[in-house]
Amino acid sequence: MEKFVPVVVIKELSEVDKIMPALKASGINCAEITFRTACAKDAIKMAVEKYPDMLIGAGTVINEEQCRDAIDLGCKFIVSPGLSEGAAKVCKEKNIPYYPGCVTPTEIIRALELGITTVKFFPANVYGGLKALKALSAPFPQVKFIPTGGVDRSNIDEFLAFDKIEAIGGSFFVKEALEKMEEQNG
Repeated sequence: MEKFVPVVVIKELSEVDKIMPALKASGINCAEITFRTACAKDAIKMAVEKYPDMLIGAGTVINEEQCRDAIDLGCKFIVSPGLSEGAAKVCKEKNIPYYPGCVTPTEIIRALELGITTVKFFPANVYGGLKALKALSAPFPQVKFIPTGGVDRSNIDEFLAFDKIEAIGGSFFVKEALEKMEEQNG
């Protein structure tokens, strides 16, 4: 897993060839393409085929079927806003990392029971941010977190300084990469 995981929402397939090169130019070789849009499957397939040197995963995966589809398309990791036991089972079968959204002690315990030790913490800003992560780390020292939602340039360094942060997720990476690309080309 890379330290930065851009959350990529593709509304039109043409965006794949804008966003992926922009991320690479910014030094980010990873993308979590969400299942939020009608063209998500096609976008994932295109990104996996055209950018084989990038770590492409699927995000907003909420069930076993989406998980299977994403893995069949070549995704190297799966991210969910919550914990899907079906997705966890498929990822374990296929030996693909699964990062479910877990924000309560009960959800974290359930993830641990499924053999998952790195979880997405979403939406981080709503569920107490870094303060909550530090509190949750006390009873769960074996757990690493990927905070997403409310993490941005104003607080990213604080999150990265905490040793229980596996990575930072966010759509702001995409926005920054596209702006940087436009500046260089404009």
